[in-house]
Order: sequence, then C-alpha cells, then structure tokens
Amino acid sequence: MQSNNLGSVERLRVSALTVPTDAAESDGTFEWTSTTMVLVEASGGGCVGYGWSYTHTAAAMLVDELLAPLVVGQPIADVAAAWSRMAAALRNLGRSGLGTYALSAVDVALWDLKARALALPLVGLLGRCADAVDAYGSGGFTSYTVGRLGDQLAGWAADGLSAVKMKVGREPEADIARVAVARDAIGPDVGLYVDANGAYDVAQAAGLADAFAEHGVSWFEEPVSSDDLDGLAHLRRRVPPGMAVAAGEYGDGPAYFRRMLAAGAVDVVQADATRCGGVTGFLRAAAVADAAGVPLSAHTAPTLHAPLCCAVPGARDVEWFHDHVRLERLVFEGTLEPIGGRLVPDMERVGLGVELKTSDADKYVTWASA
Repeated sequence: MQSNNLGSVERLRVSALTVPTDAAESDGTFEWTSTTMVLVEASGGGCVGYGWSYTHTAAAMLVDELLAPLVVGQPIADVAAAWSRMAAALRNLGRSGLGTYALSAVDVALWDLKARALALPLVGLLGRCADAVDAYGSGGFTSYTVGRLGDQLAGWAADGLSAVKMKVGREPEADIARVAVARDAIGPDVGLYVDANGAYDVAQAAGLADAFAEHGVSWFEEPVSSDDLDGLAHLRRRVPPGMAVAAGEYGDGPAYFRRMLAAGAVDVVQADATRCGGVTGFLRAAAVADAAGVPLSAHTAPTLHAPLCCAVPGARDVEWFHDHVRLERLVFEGTLEPIGGRLVPDMERVGLGVELKTSDADKYVTWASA
C-alpha cells in the first residue's frame, strides 16, 4: 500500500489515567503518590494508534480542544505536517512545557497509526540502526528505606541489567551512605548511576562527585538544574575521570539540545519523546546529538523509546523507569521486557506493538473526551 493512500485521521480520543504509585516516592526536589498518563488514541484506515505522555490532565484537555481539530481529517501519512500545524497553534499559549507534552502524545499516536496502516513495526517504518538497545534500571527513590533501595537495585542487577540508577539530593548528608548501600547491593560489576534532579548547588555537587566516585558511580544526572548550563559545564570539567554528566530530560526541541551541547554542559544528552515533541521531536534531538558526537539516552517510557533508540545512530540506552514500567504493564498488552539486559522491539507486531487493555485502563481514567 502506498503511503499516500492510507486514508485520513478520523478521530482522536484522549483520556487521562491517574495510577497510584506502589509506595510514596520522592527525588531530590519533588514528591508524588500517583502518576498521570495522557493517552491519545488516533483512529483511521481501520487502525488505532496509541500515543502518551506523563503529565497533567490539563494536557488531555488541550489535545481535545485545540490539537484534535487540527489533525482529524488530515492524511494519516502526513505526520510532519500535523506536527507543524500543532506547533504553530501552540505559539501564543506557550509551546514549551504542557503544550509540547500534549503535542508529543498526539505525534506518537500518529506515528503509531501510520505504521499500523502500513502493517509495519514502528522501528521498521523509521529504519533500524540496531536490533536492540541497552536498558538500565531506574528508581531508588529518596523515600525508600535503605533496605528497599538495596532490594530494588539488586533485583535489576540479578535480572541482567548492566546498570542501575538511584535518586539523591533530598538529604545530601545521607547520600554517600545510601550510595554505599547501593554498591554493596549490586556488587562491583554493575554500573551505578545517581540522579539529583537539580537538587545540589555547584559546590555540593563537586564535593559529592568525588565521594560518589569512590563507590564507582559513573553517571551523575542533573547534579544542578538543567537550566544552569554554566554550572553543568563546570561540573563536567570537574568530576572525576570516568563519570559522565547527563541532562536534557526537559528538552522541548532541537534548539534546546543545541544550546546544551554548545555550552559543553553534558557528556550524555537525555531526550524524552513524551516531552520533546513525540517521535518527530525525538528524531530531531537525536540528529542534534549525532551532529555533536554526543551519545543519546532515552528518558523513561521504555516501551515507547526502545524502537526509537533502535532507529537512530548514537543511542546509548533506555531508562527502565520503575513507575512507567509498572503503569505501561497495567494498561497495555505487548509491553517490552529486557532480554539479557536489552530491549528488543518485536518485529512481528505493528506500530509500537502494544494494544490497550481497555477494561484495565478504564479503572484509572479520571478524564476523557466525549
């Protein structure tokens, strides 16, 4: 079937699903007890494509009221044109933040719909660079007891993940001891990452980097705010050899990543398709990183990001994030599971390879379009 004969987008259905966490969670700067997924179902040509973002219910309303009318009736094949119309419509509302999160969910759904209409897996439509991508376990919340911290990270290590990540920054005076617990739990051969979510100042982060290095920490994520490019660049020059500085999860477009890389702020760029403009935005972020010769790491949403990382050069890994793994398993059938520490897109399933478990998902719906 030719891509220009796929038909038109007939409907966008949008809903917000709020799922309680399995325990109270916190990082260096935020606390939460639930996670909200904004889910978009794009219908057309006898197919349904799924897209999602992790954000506020307000993004679902924005999709329904503003973005859906711009997409419905348009050719399924023309995802780039739909992206441009949506971005233009968000200009005066503020495209960054909530606007881009809303656009992201729609864009992912449109790419999924296009791949399904062509009877292709999404990674096949995009073109594979790799058959699989490494995954690293991510959780280790600051709200966890040291016992739960150790058990969670050790579980991922036992499952074959080659690296794990924990949160730091809420109680800086306790962080060195918590990192030591993590290292003891996972043993000497598994990579250990820390994520401060911007909780430290530059001086704190510099001192703690040295202490973390003694426990083999090789990744320091957002040691200071991602908005502090000078601070990140200073720390990148200052941290011990073998420790990478990573940031970028809040990036909303190519210009954001270009500024970050021009400042020499990171060793690893983190991009998130649920925040940076969907599949279209992720591909653009990957191109910027590739042009700069800097590795790309996908932030959270592993079932979405695995095929994208397999379709771009320079993709380093995908974050196997506890909350999103749990939520995606609850609402979708066909979510990916690590095999030998890697995520392998299923080439026998079309699109993203997932199907909505409607009766299960409906339990968590807090808002839905008519």
